[in-house]
Parts: sequence; C-alpha cells; structure tokens
Amino acid sequence: MKYFPIVITPFLVTETLDLLRKAGERHLESVVLWLGRRTEDRISVTEPYVPAHTADCDYFRIPSHAISDLLSHLTTTGTFVAAQVHTHPKEAFHSRPDDKWAIVRHEGALSLVVPYFARKTEANNFLDRIAAFRLNSGNIWEELSPQDRESLIQIT
Repeated sequence: MKYFPIVITPFLVTETLDLLRKAGERHLESVVLWLGRRTEDRISVTEPYVPAHTADCDYFRIPSHAISDLLSHLTTTGTFVAAQVHTHPKEAFHSRPDDKWAIVRHEGALSLVVPYFARKTEANNFLDRIAAFRLNSGNIWEELSPQDRESLIQIT
C-alpha cells in the first residue's frame, strides 16, 4: 500500500496543540482530527477539527452523534480525516482505549499521541515529542520509527 505524506503548516500544528492544551489544563485527554485533501503526491492538512467527545484523564471517546456531525462537515468541506491527534497525561503510547475508540480505522490510518497533555510540545519539536502509530492490515496499531514519522508527517 502506498502511503502519502501528510503536509501541515507550523501554524496548524500550533493551533492543534493549543486546542489539546485547553483540555489538558482540566486534566482531560482530548482529540483533534487533521482534515485535509489529497493531491497526486501528498495529503495537505487544511483544518484541525475538534469533534464533540467525552474524556477523562486517560481516555477519550467520540459518540455517534459527533461522528454524524463530522461526516456532514467532511461532505461540506470536501475533506477527509488525514490523522487523529490526541493527548495522554504522561508518556505517549497507544493504549487499549486508544485502540478501541480510534476514529480512523482504515489500513494506513495515523494516530498521533502527544504526551503530558501537550504542555511541553511546540510545532518545532512536535515530531520529536509525539509517538506515531499506523494501523496495519491486521487491524493492529504499529508504532512508526522516527524516520518513518519524519517522512510521513512534514511540517512546512
């Protein structure tokens, strides 16, 4: 399967992190979906989207009504979910709730986990701080190596 790199501006990464930190200030996980469009050789992120979701300090879940809202938004904007980005209170890893409640479920889907409620993460160190996971054909989230992470997520 061919994987297209996700290209996002530093401004949109900063906006994503600001949105995640707001929930983190209340000691809650949060999720932001990177919406974008695909061209011949890349996926360009056009918008960080926060779906309605429930959360606690160690999980988030997007209810069915919020998925309907998301689908309507995707149709209106002509975009798709390029990746999900969510926080953890401490280390970045893919937990069982992350596996169960991930909104992106197709082979090659990306799930990016930002540690410490995004407190220590900025656009200029984003790729160094996060853990990145791709869903394989067996429906297992595999962690990307730092090299794969840098080739698949381009902040420019």
